[in-house]
Amino acid sequence: MIVSNKNLRILLVYPEHPRTTYWSFSQVLSLTGKRSAMPPLGLVTVAALLPEKYELRLVDMNVEPLTDEDILWADAVFTSTMIVQEKSLDEVIARAHRLRVPVVAGGPHPTACHDRIDGVSHLVLGEAEDVMERFLEDFEHGCAAPVYRAQGMPDVTRTPQPRFDLLRRDAYASMAVQYSRGCPYHCEFCDIWKLYGNRPRVKQPEQVVAELDALYELGWRGAVFFVDDNFIGNKKLVKQLLPHIGSWQAAKGYPFSLFTEASVNLAGDEELLIAMRDAGFSMVFLGIETPSSAALSETKKMQNMRMDLLASVHAIQAAGMEVSAGFIVGFDSDEEDIFDRQIAFIEKARIPMAMVGVLTALPGTELYARLAAEGRLTGESEGNNTHTMVTNFKTRLEQQVLADGYERIIATLYDLPLRNYFRRCRAFLSGLGPNPHFGRRTDRKDVRALGLALVRAPWTRHGRAFLRFLAWSLLVNRRGFPEAARLGIVGFHFREITRGAVGLRALDGFLREKLDAMRALLARAGQGSGASNRLAHLVVRKTLALTRSHISREVRRRLRSLPRDYRPLAASSFEAFLVAADALVIGRHEAPFPDLEWAARRLQFLRTYLTAEADTFLQHVDELRDAVQRGFSDLDSTVRLLLRARRASLREARRRIRLLPAEYRLVARSEYRRFALRMAELGRELQALGAWEQRPRESGA
Repeated sequence: MIVSNKNLRILLVYPEHPRTTYWSFSQVLSLTGKRSAMPPLGLVTVAALLPEKYELRLVDMNVEPLTDEDILWADAVFTSTMIVQEKSLDEVIARAHRLRVPVVAGGPHPTACHDRIDGVSHLVLGEAEDVMERFLEDFEHGCAAPVYRAQGMPDVTRTPQPRFDLLRRDAYASMAVQYSRGCPYHCEFCDIWKLYGNRPRVKQPEQVVAELDALYELGWRGAVFFVDDNFIGNKKLVKQLLPHIGSWQAAKGYPFSLFTEASVNLAGDEELLIAMRDAGFSMVFLGIETPSSAALSETKKMQNMRMDLLASVHAIQAAGMEVSAGFIVGFDSDEEDIFDRQIAFIEKARIPMAMVGVLTALPGTELYARLAAEGRLTGESEGNNTHTMVTNFKTRLEQQVLADGYERIIATLYDLPLRNYFRRCRAFLSGLGPNPHFGRRTDRKDVRALGLALVRAPWTRHGRAFLRFLAWSLLVNRRGFPEAARLGIVGFHFREITRGAVGLRALDGFLREKLDAMRALLARAGQGSGASNRLAHLVVRKTLALTRSHISREVRRRLRSLPRDYRPLAASSFEAFLVAADALVIGRHEAPFPDLEWAARRLQFLRTYLTAEADTFLQHVDELRDAVQRGFSDLDSTVRLLLRARRASLREARRRIRLLPAEYRLVARSEYRRFALRMAELGRELQALGAWEQRPRESGA
C-alpha cells in the first residue's frame, strides 16, 4: 500500500464491452438478472495499490451508467481497458475532458497501442505495481508526466489483495482472482507472453487462499474464474497450490465452482487433473486453435503438436471437467477444407462452447510485426475475432472464401434450431467422468433463468431441441440437470449472436447487390443521347422507386428478424447504402431530382438539429452546475424550464422524422434513439443539481 498525506478522490471507471460478441454472454445475463459476466479484476487490483487516505468509487459501465456527477466528484478518473473497449474509452475521455477532470489510462490496451489514444492526461503503461507510487507522487505535486512505463516484471507476491469490496458483486455472474502472470510459450498471434513475459510469476498459496476467503466473507457463492492466461504455466508450483485450495474449499463446503484457462498439456498430467478436480475446478478453457499441424507449426504453437488434441480433450472430460476451447481460421497454411475440418473436430471433441474466430493481428505480437514487414496489414484490430467476418490483414485465402467458410462454421455449430449444439452437449455430458464438485449450485436466480427460458422456448426455433435436451437430462443424467439447464441457456446466447452476425452479413450482401443493380441500370440508361435522355430519366425514376419501396421494406423485415443489439449496426449499413445510392444517381445524371435531394438534405438537417440541441442542453447543464456552486438561488424554476425545453426538443425531433420518406425514417430513428438516451442522461444530471450542495460524498468503499 502506498502512503500519502493527501486525500484525493479517485473514480475508477471500467468502459463498456460490446454486447454483440460471443464473449459478452449478453443473452445469458438477460435471463439470469446479472449485468456482466466478469468484474474488472485489474481495476480493483489497482485500487488496492492506492493510498488508504484516498476516497475511491468504482463505476463498471457494463453494470451501471457513468454520470457527470460521478466524474465531477473525482480529482482524477482512472481507467483500465482492453482493445475491444477502445470506443467506450474514447467516450469516457471526451466526457472527462469536457468536465475538466484528468484521465489516467492503463491496462493492456494503452500498453500495446497508446498511440491510438487521444485526449488522455496520463498513461501508466505495463504492470502497475512498480510504477504507481512514482506516478502518484508526481501527480500529488502537480508535476506528473504524460507517460509512465513500468520497467521489468513485478514480483506478484507483493501484489495486494484486490478491493473486492468496491464491486457491486450481485451484478456479476462470476468473481475473478489471479494466481499467475505470463506464459512459457511463444504463440505468434498471442500478446500475453509479450506483455507479461515467458516466465510465469506466481502468488504464494496463502495469498490465493486469502483472496478466496475475502470473497467468501463478502458473501460470494458460486463461480470464480482464475483469470490466468495459462493456469498451469508452472506445473510444479501449481501442484503445490491446489491442495491449499482444496483444503479451503472442503472446510467451507465447496462454496465456489472454479474454472480457468490452461494449455493442452494439462491432459497428459493425471496428477494435475486429479488435483484440479479435487480443488473444485469444473471447467477449463483450452487454446486448441486448429486441427491443422501446418497451421500450428506456422503459429509456433508447438505444445499442441506434441499432443493428440482429440484424445487430450477427452482425457480432461474423463477427469470430470468441461472443456471450452478457442479455434482460429485464416492461417497462411489454411486451405479451403479447414472449415469442414474445424467443424468435424469440434463435433468429435464433444465441445459445447467452441469460440471460433478469424485470425487477427494484435499490436505487439510477432504476427503483427511479420505482417507489417510483409506489407500485408490493412488496418488495426478491434480486439475481437469471434462472430466477425473480416480481419485486419491480407490473408492467403481469398477474403470471400474465408468469410463464407467462417460463416459456415458458426452457422453449423450454432444453427438456428441448435440441433448440432445440443447433440454436442449430450455427447459431452455422457462422456463426462465423475466429479463430485461438478454439480452446479442453484439459487433463485438460476430457477428464474430456467423459468424464463422455458417460457420463451415454445416461441423459438430452438425450443423443441431445448426441451428435448432437458427431458433427456432428467431421464438419463438427473444429477447433471443444473448443468444441462446452464448449457441450454448458454446455447441460446450463442444462437442469438450467430443469428445476428449471419443476418447482418446477409443484409450487407443484399444492399451491395442492389447497389450493383442500380449501377448496371444507370449505365444502360446513360448510353443513349437526345430523345433517349427521357428514357434514361424514366429508368432512373424506376430505380429510385424500387430503392424506396422494395429495398426499404426488405430492410425493415430483416431488421425485425435481427437481435436487438444488432439493429443499430444494420441501420448504419442501410444509411451507408442510401448515401452511396443517392450519390450514384445524382452524380450520374444532369437532370435534377429534387425529391431525392430534399430527403437527403432533411436527414442532414435532422442530424445537425440533434447535435445542436444536445450540445446546447449540455452547455446549459454545465452553466447551471457552475452557478449552483457559486450559490445560485433560483434553481427550481430554472431546472423546470430546462426540462420543458428538453421535452420540446424531443417532440420537435419526432416531428421532423415523420416528415422524412420511409427509408430515411429507418436511419433517422436510430439517430433519434442515441439523441434521446443522451438527453435522458442530461435530464437526470439536471434533476440531481437540485440537491448538489446537500448530496453526501460518501466513499464507494
